[in-house]
Amino acid sequence: MKRILFIGLCILTSFKSLACDFSNVIFEHDFATARLGQCKQISDTRFELTIFPELTAKNKPPINNSPWYAFKVTAKSETNIKIVMKVVGGEHRYPPKVSQDGKHWQLQKYRLRNKKMSFQLNVSDKPTWISAQEILTNEQYFQWGRNLAEQENIIQTVLGHSTQKKPIYKIETQGEGKNWLVVLGRQHPPEVTGALAIFPFTETLLSNSDLALEFRKQFNVLVIPNLNPDGVQLGHWRHNANGIDLNRSWKTFDQIESKQVDDYLTALVGQKQKMRMAVDFHSTKQDIFYTMPSDYGMAQPYLVETWLNSLDKEYPDFNVIQKPGNNPGKGVFKQYFTDKFKAHAITYEMGDNTDRRFIDKLAVSAANTLMTTLISSDPVTGK
Repeated sequence: MKRILFIGLCILTSFKSLACDFSNVIFEHDFATARLGQCKQISDTRFELTIFPELTAKNKPPINNSPWYAFKVTAKSETNIKIVMKVVGGEHRYPPKVSQDGKHWQLQKYRLRNKKMSFQLNVSDKPTWISAQEILTNEQYFQWGRNLAEQENIIQTVLGHSTQKKPIYKIETQGEGKNWLVVLGRQHPPEVTGALAIFPFTETLLSNSDLALEFRKQFNVLVIPNLNPDGVQLGHWRHNANGIDLNRSWKTFDQIESKQVDDYLTALVGQKQKMRMAVDFHSTKQDIFYTMPSDYGMAQPYLVETWLNSLDKEYPDFNVIQKPGNNPGKGVFKQYFTDKFKAHAITYEMGDNTDRRFIDKLAVSAANTLMTTLISSDPVTGK
């Protein structure tokens, strides 16, 4: 057994390797969003996996504790194995999800002890996917946007390109109004519950309901659902390909991804268009809405408070938590949008483990109540 262990370590400790190939069991991470660091075979049926973060830019703050992982497991002969996972540079945050096709997911039973997560798994020659959260790839975003663009007066085009030259798509309506609602997503790759919310939220805004049709007579909608395609592709915990947190780059604009958004919004304003509202989708450990203080100097100062209070009334058993705050030097999108355009912006955070059906339901309600608030609130106060 000592000899087996030694051979396994020599072959498999390369961080760049795309597969951990043991005598019967193979761990693969050669697909979009995959991340797996080091593999060790402890016994015939026990394996220890180590998760590493991406490299961060020099002199930048430590990485956020969002230890993403995604890999596939196959076995030459059907067997039950035990996987033990440990994290370098953080602690476990995401319970493992399992899929047989990479599309449909269920929570895997696990044990967390001494900062190591372990679970049993039946494996065969058919791949089993293991991931921190549901996998949402760049291609899935593109196909979703293309489907939306089949509707009249909705287009999907390339806003620009990422550090690694991947297209960053924007979806927008082409109406006669000069008011704009901006929707942003996936600055941070592991924050999948925010991504799961942006889909129904956007679909509701772009639907053919009476409310949505009336709303789009007055407002144009700009959706940039996947601002960090490099980080998504590479399975990053937080950053873009340069090792920079995009949601700290909205002051310096030293990253091409945020710079291109700023350029586009600035150009729209130069064409006498008006930024009225922005919603930036993220994930954290609880459901929460980070807002700007009502006395910060935005137009319609009570607009967001009116919206979220309305949303809260629809859910007697759910507390819509509003947390006002401003950090002028931090470089977050919410702050940038409000400072530059004197308009409201919020960070819409869904909990890591929030029920997926509720995420969908809440997003639909949030979109509907936002549209109602924007078209019917007092033009001065926002009440």
